[in-house]
Order: sequence, then structure tokens, then C-alpha cells
Amino acid sequence: MEIVYNGELDPRLCKAVLGEEIPAILEEDPNVVYLDADLMACIGTGKYAKNNPARAIDCGIAEANMVGVACGLASAGFKPIVHTFGPFASRRCFDQVFLSAGYAKNDITVIGTDPGVTATMNGGTHMPFEDMALYRTIPTATVIDVTDPNCLKSVLRQCVDRPGVKYIRVGRKQYAKVYADGSDLPIGKAVTLREGSDIVLFASGIMVHEAMKAAETLAQEGIQAAVVDCFTVKPLDAEAVESWARKTGAAVVCENHSRHGGLYSAVLEVLAEKCPVPAACVAVEDEFGEVGPQGYLQERFGLTAEHVVSQAKAVLARKG
Repeated sequence: MEIVYNGELDPRLCKAVLGEEIPAILEEDPNVVYLDADLMACIGTGKYAKNNPARAIDCGIAEANMVGVACGLASAGFKPIVHTFGPFASRRCFDQVFLSAGYAKNDITVIGTDPGVTATMNGGTHMPFEDMALYRTIPTATVIDVTDPNCLKSVLRQCVDRPGVKYIRVGRKQYAKVYADGSDLPIGKAVTLREGSDIVLFASGIMVHEAMKAAETLAQEGIQAAVVDCFTVKPLDAEAVESWARKTGAAVVCENHSRHGGLYSAVLEVLAEKCPVPAACVAVEDEFGEVGPQGYLQERFGLTAEHVVSQAKAVLARKG
């Protein structure tokens, strides 16, 4: 892979990438089937579905039933890709995913779009701050928090043939470009985006961009912060987490999720057992979502580079 981050947004919308990649995967592999819950227009797959109704199935606004259909197809040897908005891909159909997919060992790939504050004007009812926490409880599940469009392309193709339950959370709009076109990002491996000796910033999803901006600000103040992209939240790259904790002796975790059950919890589990160091998070506190543009919501819930800087300084003050 090649890291090309310079702070600029990737010109592609992630929904456009999904609209291209899902049909491409379907054409390449006759065993892949795509199911959606009346949201094909939201990710640009409607035209393909109209022309290929046997390969792309609109299950309507019935997410639990959609997962049941996907698991039935998986039991017959197919490779289902399921899409709906994040809250409906997680809490609304969790029992079906847990039992019919996880427990029954039916391999499915679930895409939950617009997680956390990226749900913007759809508001609190559509703003999952708990989706990763739910999926992390499913034994052997894979949980991905997408970094940019090239990360999305790489992990989606890997997930199709990966055993078990796979959950990919991704916003539909623009992300900062972090990886070069054609980059391969192996699931389960964290990526060091920036070296540093004083503190490490573990980040995922939209917060990778904020962590990189924060590291630059900290560097201007003489604080060298490493930035590690933990796009695979489960299985977390525990070796990388432990290694960076030992190198720096302090950590901040940055995620577009609740502080409970997501990347912060995953990192703390490793630190508690392997390398206890002062740590803090930049994540949503014990709150529900609300309506607003993404910029406002990131300010509202403290998901900004400025807050990362503040938390990093607070952790460093505890660093012995």
C-alpha cells in the first residue's frame, strides 16, 4: 500500500465507490448476490438491479427479513452482500445476524452506511453510535471502520470471500484521501500513517483525518504523535497496539462511535492486559445523536482535531 495523505478530500463519494464496486464484484463472481433494504438509490446500485434482478434483490424496508434471506442464500453456497443504513444494519436486525449468520455459521457481508455523525440530517434515529459495539460481541465477526474510498474497495473485496460475519461501516460522502489508488489493506493489520515518540493516536474512519491534523498541530508545539489507522476494529491488531504503547507510553483513541464498546474498548482491552499506559478517547460520550450538518455534529460531539490535541495534552500530563 502507499500512503498519500496530504489533508485533501478524495474527489470520489463513497456511495459512488459502492455503486461501482458491488456490480463489478457481482459480474466477476457468479456466487455473489446483493440484497438491499430499499436503499439502492442511495448507493447507486439501482440501475444494475433493474437489469439483473436475479443478482440484486430489493427486500424492501424489512431488514431482519433481508438478513434471513441472505443467510438462506449463504447456506446454499452463495456469498451475500447486504446493505442498509447503519442503525438498521446493526440494532434493527441484530438477532438475525447473531443467530442466522453468526451462530449458524453462514458467511455474510453487511454494509452499514452513514454510521455515527455521518448520518447528518437523518438525525438521531439514524445515527448509530453503537453499531461496532454490537458487532464486536458476535464471536469471530470482522468489524471494519472504513478510512477512505481505496480502503473501502480493498476491504469489500476481501470480505466477500472471508468466512463469518463481516460488518463494514462507511459514510456515503467524501473522506480525506489516505491511501493511493490500488492499495491493498490486509484485514486485521493496523497501518502506521505517522511516526512519533511521545504519544500514539489510534484512529478509525473519519477520525483518521482528525488524528492526522492533530498530530501536525502537536508537532508544531514540539510533541511528536504517531498516528495508527485501526480500520480493522475486530480482529484488532493487538501486536501493533502493544508495540506503539510501549514505544510512546501514552495513547489517545479517536473514533466516530460511542466510547463504549468500539475501538476505544478494543484498544483498552489490549492495553490492560499487555501494556497499561495513560489513555483517553475522542469519541461520543453517553449521548444520543441529533440532526445537523457533519461539521456541526463533529463540533457538537467533540470529534475534531482540536479535541484530539486537548486530550493528547491531558494524557501526556498523566504520563509519569
